Amino acid sequence: MSEVPRRVVSLVPSLTESIAVTTPGRLVGATDWCTHPPELEVARVRGTKSPDLRAVIGLQPDLVVTNAEENRAEDLEALRQAGLDVWVTDPDTVPAALSQLRSLLAALGATRVDWLDEAEHRWASPAPASGRRSALVPIWRRPWMALGRDTFAGDVLARLGVDNVLAGHRDRYPRIDLAALPAYDLVVLPDEPYAFGAGDGPEAFPGQPCALVSGRHLTWYGPSLVEAPTLLRTQLDDP
Repeated sequence: MSEVPRRVVSLVPSLTESIAVTTPGRLVGATDWCTHPPELEVARVRGTKSPDLRAVIGLQPDLVVTNAEENRAEDLEALRQAGLDVWVTDPDTVPAALSQLRSLLAALGATRVDWLDEAEHRWASPAPASGRRSALVPIWRRPWMALGRDTFAGDVLARLGVDNVLAGHRDRYPRIDLAALPAYDLVVLPDEPYAFGAGDGPEAFPGQPCALVSGRHLTWYGPSLVEAPTLLRTQLDDP
């Protein structure tokens, strides 16, 4: 990629938001799940797991931005075989996300990104050493699944004083048996990818405090990282 890309397709909602607010007019396509910024008007190319590859190719992008976990490897390879440049992100920590965002946005010609500078400042404080809690973090039900090892969301929580009780699991997103789990202090229920809410989730954990949190602020890496520390602390402290 020798020149700054002028036509970009994003297959990752958080990257869509990052690019749209930093380099307006650069995006020509995004997934149906790319909901931020709300006013974004670009061609839609279906979902992250099932993109319309023909539509992506037809947009003639200079660059397609993706994520190793959200997008299927076979789709990324098909785009490469079609002659497209594919940028792959794969952060599993907050510092990695900030670094990868800075590299991507620099490649798009953004040498100064105020919101990214602010996010780095907001996340610079060390994680609290005392008063820590352990949490179960479901991400799906029917079947029940939860955060396991080496996840970005798990690192976000750890930096806020909440340790994922399944951080040592061999899988990143294991299926779980609610009757066979290690002890934990808190259940963290994000509203995406599964839309947990007051009437859908807490009832499965009688007697356990449940914190309903913003899935966008827990799992997205982009401008939401500026608000995430303050918002998530409030939500985690009010189960």
